[in-house]
Amino acid sequence: MKLFALSDLHVGFKENREALETLGAHPDDWLILGGDLGETLEHLEIVLEIATERFARVFWVPGNHELWTHPRDGPRGVAKYKALVQLCRDYDVVTPEDPFVVWEGEGGPCALALLFLLYDYSFRPDDVAAEDALDWAAEAGIMGADERYLHPDPHASREAWCHARCDAAEARLSEAAEQYPLVIINHFPLREELVRLWRIPRFSIWCGTKRTEDWHRRFRAKVVVYGHLHMRATDWIDGVRFEEVSLGYPKHWRVEDGMDAYLREILPGPSAT
Repeated sequence: MKLFALSDLHVGFKENREALETLGAHPDDWLILGGDLGETLEHLEIVLEIATERFARVFWVPGNHELWTHPRDGPRGVAKYKALVQLCRDYDVVTPEDPFVVWEGEGGPCALALLFLLYDYSFRPDDVAAEDALDWAAEAGIMGADERYLHPDPHASREAWCHARCDAAEARLSEAAEQYPLVIINHFPLREELVRLWRIPRFSIWCGTKRTEDWHRRFRAKVVVYGHLHMRATDWIDGVRFEEVSLGYPKHWRVEDGMDAYLREILPGPSAT
């Protein structure tokens, strides 16, 4: 019995969607889906249908792409998120709105802490003011598509939505960490240093919040799972393993290797060397 993770499937791309259909059966294993599976409810359902057939239990956290709403296309903001959660529940998939599940397999016991935190543009240099963050990115020719498609309704801003999610998560994590070590799972990286975007460094403002920099220590994390960057990596920080579990767009992975090659083992997982 193993716990695997995979994010950023982006099944709107034909190559990714076809590769997902070849995913092997793992009847004894659990799978974390780390967000950015697609942009629509239909995309999410494609992934859930296959994942729940192949794995014993499935977990999901949203990425920014799932939260997109194109003009004249369905619910926005919190309403879109609630629709995604309901679809997951229709497939008996665990979401950030459900109680944390305890992993009792090898490497456990650990509570699987599913989070949805968003970002607040704070992954930026200290000399860039918050109100100047978007202009700072635009100076390098960068503007996140979220600015057009990810609506925060009914929150006043994405930052406000992010902070509300962080406030709620801190309380849950604190309570859970009193009982178990945690596997903390969020689409966005918890630490700014993990955002290694050499070609587009100023995209960092859409990648997380500095509020979570010490959460791996504060909340007794055993592993932190994230995606979003399309740059698979394993890092050890303060004795905690951080796993970036993205697949990415077709140009970011070897389609000929098949999707199974990109499943990341979270538990029991490797030990620090």
